[in-house]
Amino acid sequence: MVQTRRTLLTGLTTLTASAFLAESSALAKKKAISKAKGKKPSASSLVSDTGVPASTPLGPLDIQARWACILDYTTGAVLLEKAADERMPPSSLTKMMTIYIVFGMLKSGRLSLDQKLPVSETAWRMQGSKMFVPLGQSIAVQDLIQGVVIQSGNDACIVLAEGIAGSEQQFANLMNASAAKLNMTNSHFLNCTGWPEEGHYMSARDVATIAWHLVHDYPEYYHFFSEKEFRFNGITQGNRNVLVDKGLADGLKTGHTAAGGYGLCASSKRDERRIIASLNGMPSSNVRAHESERLMEWAFSNFTNVTFYRKDQVVETIPVWMGTESVLPLVSPKDVIATLPHGWEKNMKVSLDYESPIMAPINAGQAVSARLVISGNGISPQQIPLVAGKKVEQKGLIGRAFTNIQYNLGLGSKGGA
Repeated sequence: MVQTRRTLLTGLTTLTASAFLAESSALAKKKAISKAKGKKPSASSLVSDTGVPASTPLGPLDIQARWACILDYTTGAVLLEKAADERMPPSSLTKMMTIYIVFGMLKSGRLSLDQKLPVSETAWRMQGSKMFVPLGQSIAVQDLIQGVVIQSGNDACIVLAEGIAGSEQQFANLMNASAAKLNMTNSHFLNCTGWPEEGHYMSARDVATIAWHLVHDYPEYYHFFSEKEFRFNGITQGNRNVLVDKGLADGLKTGHTAAGGYGLCASSKRDERRIIASLNGMPSSNVRAHESERLMEWAFSNFTNVTFYRKDQVVETIPVWMGTESVLPLVSPKDVIATLPHGWEKNMKVSLDYESPIMAPINAGQAVSARLVISGNGISPQQIPLVAGKKVEQKGLIGRAFTNIQYNLGLGSKGGA
């Protein structure tokens, strides 16, 4: 086997090689012009005077959050990060995991929206932000969900935790088990509210991860996060997420503790793009509001999603050894989409890495030692595994013997003989 790299596309000179690239390029330019006319902020204009700058594909960027992670929902590309894997006090951002478990119970049928759960004295006495659940009564799960995601009710969280797992401690075990399954490697939960407790932590990247899963895994329940107010027990409270209140996001959660500062996780969709922003450690609610809004705007304004190849579109062909056909078409099992900064056309490079030749027989859809590599200045490298685009049978005994004779006599090569 020989490891081979073949350049498929590079810079503007080869954009015409793909109809999808040409289409995406025009769309990217159109959006860039539209954004410029609207005087959206550029990377260099987003400057503050706090600490170590965040890392972005466009270069360092000063932000006022101590911890941050901003990513594109479709591609998973990280657009900005700052101490993203550092353990931090997550405050009420914790409640996103609490609600993730509740949504999972609803989807599995183990819980229903109209099911009522009893209010214990522990829940009733819980301090901090409250839904104001009445002692001794039972509350519908739907109301409790709204009490958590809109009013950030600590009491509502405990009612849900006790109703589902019997105790908050047992519920925290469910939270940790879910975190492990979602590869949230820098999270550990001791309670369901985010109440300050030594050993209770999340990272900004893990906060973005649970947000992604709430959007992706439970679209039928995600709408709760976009509600702007909720009235319960005669008390109306507005959504604490200022981006939701202003119509700039459709979720998710805010938080605050003395140790962790002010935090926010927001998700916003424009056209076909969705951005998830996780920020924490800001000095005030006012800074949180302005910082989250401008960074969300920055993420939409400075990047675009480009489709290189559609699902099952032939990317390239590679040689086959001992096959009834000499070459194998390679395809991607999904659309190949990359999140790139505006002006990506000048820096982009697409290459194919593969081991050659591949040995027949090969089945359609079979994973092969081939991957598409997208790279360039200001572009986070991406590697997309490719699969066989069709079935290639192995030659019969006589055909294989003849091919070996040709190869040994120097009359052929393993590059498709």
